[in-house]
Amino acid sequence: MARAGAASRRGAEQMIADGRVRVNGKTITSPALNVTGSDRIEIDGQALAAAEPTRLWLYHKPSGLVTTARDEKGRATIFDELPEDLPRVMPVGRLDLTSEGLLLLTNDGEIKRKLELPSTGWSRKYRVRVKGTPDEAMLEPLRKGISVDGENFQPMTVTLDRQQGANAWLTISLREGRNREIRRAAEAVGLTVNRLIRVSYGPFRLGDLRMGAVEEVKARVLRDQLGLPGPEPQKKRSTRKRAPRN
Repeated sequence: MARAGAASRRGAEQMIADGRVRVNGKTITSPALNVTGSDRIEIDGQALAAAEPTRLWLYHKPSGLVTTARDEKGRATIFDELPEDLPRVMPVGRLDLTSEGLLLLTNDGEIKRKLELPSTGWSRKYRVRVKGTPDEAMLEPLRKGISVDGENFQPMTVTLDRQQGANAWLTISLREGRNREIRRAAEAVGLTVNRLIRVSYGPFRLGDLRMGAVEEVKARVLRDQLGLPGPEPQKKRSTRKRAPRN
């Protein structure tokens, strides 16, 4: 169901739990069922479309957008700003409201889940601006691993790039994506993050992709990095075409 673009993996599990899914005419209540191409799957009485080829896009998320389809507070989301010609996609992980930079998008729920797992081992790299004057001793707890409010964060790779007035720029890499991890860890050592830009996610890099733009990953890169076939993108880049928000 996730591969066919009907829902995310979690959404598909909820559909099954709600009794909305039938396989070969029989309603199922558990996703623990092996199916083949010859099985007929229906959602709400409608036949499930054939699985789409796996596709992946790079998106330069601006600050000020929520990484969800809907927001209970009425804030703008990435889906308000994505190009209208983009098919149904799901974000791989999240960037919080005030964070910006590289966000991966996919049409494949299984790939989304795989790329989000810490066991995948992919490093996420960020350019981080902090208020304060950090020195190597201040940053050492981040490198060794730090506990914040009883939650243990894994060691981060931290480089002090330069001091710029009252702020300093750091490069931070980590292999897990806990909620506001970098902001919380920095605060624990006396620093306040006032800008956070993700510049890479595993082998995928932000590069010169301009803010708000989307670029599809080429089929050969999908084969090389994910071991999967993928279609050649029809367009190298697409940009937002929606009318400006009032």
